[in-house]
Amino acid sequence: MTKNIQPIPAFRIGMGYDVHKLVEGRALYLGGIKIEHSLGLLGHSDADVLIHAICDALLGAANMRDIGYHFPDTADDTLDMDSKIILRKTIDLLATKGYHVGNIDATVCAERPKINPHIPAMCECLAEIIGCDIDAVSIKATTSEKMGFVGREEGIAAYAVCLITKS
Repeated sequence: MTKNIQPIPAFRIGMGYDVHKLVEGRALYLGGIKIEHSLGLLGHSDADVLIHAICDALLGAANMRDIGYHFPDTADDTLDMDSKIILRKTIDLLATKGYHVGNIDATVCAERPKINPHIPAMCECLAEIIGCDIDAVSIKATTSEKMGFVGREEGIAAYAVCLITKS
């Protein structure tokens, strides 16, 4: 008996999440831009939680595992890596399977600094790296109303969803 296997759709969705601890002595990068703040995110790379969540969403949509698989936090060549490079390489990985970005919708969760003033620059930066129209990149910001690790300003979290399509 032969199974009726359906073809893979020309469009797919993915979801990503990342979190990093806020510490002194590190620069704060979000969405590919440096934001002035007294604390930065701790990580093996530059710890840009927004880009990391987006990469996980994209890789998941393409069924290509996750960011840690492709860019391990134990590798010397990823130490202090600019997350913009990780995003560019993720886009290149998607292209090997014939996918390109349809759109991205992401949310950054932080008490401080205020993210909203930086959203236009983040969208512009990400759209340029991805090679898409700026209107295809949506970034929102929220707080956790002083609750949890985000509310205590111990870290920043980001969520992202994406749509990818076959070229």
